[in-house]
Amino acid sequence: MSGSGTAEDPWQLKTPPGTSSYTMHRDEQGDPPALVCVVGSTTLKYHLSAIEDLAAWLREQGDWVPLGAADEQKPAADGTVEAWGRSEANPVGGWYGLRKGYRGRFGMYLPPLLEELGLAELTHDARNNRMRAVDA
Repeated sequence: MSGSGTAEDPWQLKTPPGTSSYTMHRDEQGDPPALVCVVGSTTLKYHLSAIEDLAAWLREQGDWVPLGAADEQKPAADGTVEAWGRSEANPVGGWYGLRKGYRGRFGMYLPPLLEELGLAELTHDARNNRMRAVDA
């Protein structure tokens, strides 16, 4: 695994197609505790609980789930990781993204982290990637 997930030693990740690099780290002192995602000069933040919550949801699905990454201003396709990350039915009752205007892309940036942590399996095609829980 590359990086330990701290601000000083963030996880070094690539988007599912492998075309872009970004970093993520835990900010456990944030209010609420957050995952900080840095993509170029853009910083996105997600609830830190997204790691365990998404892993649990994937186990419930029991099969491959499309990622469906979309910007906040665009609708997310039903049944995707992105749609779940915005759903009022998820454990946080809505958006996992914490920074208004930058709350989307949950389905782009969280899946590679779960794969890096050994919690999920991910396809790495040019488009239409999917993920599923790793059998425990």
